Amino acid sequence: MNQKIKKMSVAAMLCALAFLSVFVFRIKVQFLTYDVKDAILAIASLILGPVYGVASAAVVTLIEFLTVSETGVYGLIMNFASSGTFALTCGLIYRFRRTYGGAVAANLSSVFSVTAVMMLMNLWITPVFMGAPRQAVIDMIPSLLLPFNLLKAGMNAAITLAIYKPFVTGLRKAHLLPDEGGDAYRFNKRSVVTIVLSALAAAVILVVMLVVMNGQFQWLKG
Repeated sequence: MNQKIKKMSVAAMLCALAFLSVFVFRIKVQFLTYDVKDAILAIASLILGPVYGVASAAVVTLIEFLTVSETGVYGLIMNFASSGTFALTCGLIYRFRRTYGGAVAANLSSVFSVTAVMMLMNLWITPVFMGAPRQAVIDMIPSLLLPFNLLKAGMNAAITLAIYKPFVTGLRKAHLLPDEGGDAYRFNKRSVVTIVLSALAAAVILVVMLVVMNGQFQWLKG
C-alpha cells in the first residue's frame, strides 16, 4: 500500500469518527452546540497536514448538513468555519514546527483563531440567517458567545493534545503511517504529563460548560 493510499485511508477513518462523534457526545448551551468532531479533524490535520485537515472538515460538515443537521445552511457555514479554522491553524503551525512545543503552540493558537473567527461569523452570519438584530448578537457576546467559543475551542485543544500521541503511535504500529525520525514530539514521559494535564483541563472545561453555563448533555442523537 503506497503512502498516498495510506493517507487517504487514515483521512477516511478520521472523517468517519468525526461524523459519528456528532451522535455520541454533544453539549447544548442554549442554541449553541459542542461536539468533539473539531478535535478529531485537528488530529487529521496534525497527522496528514493542513490540506487534508481542511478537506476532512469540509467532507464531515457537508455530510452532517445532508443527513442530521437541524440548522440548514446556517449550520453548515458555521460548522465549517469552526472546524476548518481549527484544523487549518493546527496543521499549518505543526507542519513547520514538528516538536512538542509546536504541538502545544498549534493547539493554543487554534483556540484564539477559532474564537476570533466565530465572533466575526456570529456578527456577520447570525443576523442574516436567524433574523436577529445585530445589536442583539453583540449583546450576547460577553455573556454567551465569547465564553462558549473559548470553552469549545479550549476543550477541543485539550482533547487533541490528550489523544494525539496515543493515536498516532497506534497508526504507526499498524504501519498506516511512517515512523518519522525527525518528529521530536515522541511518546515519552513528557507526553504522559501532557495527556494527564490535557485531560484535567478538559474535565474543568466540561464542568464550566455544564454548571456555570447551564449546558446539557445530549447522548446518541437520533
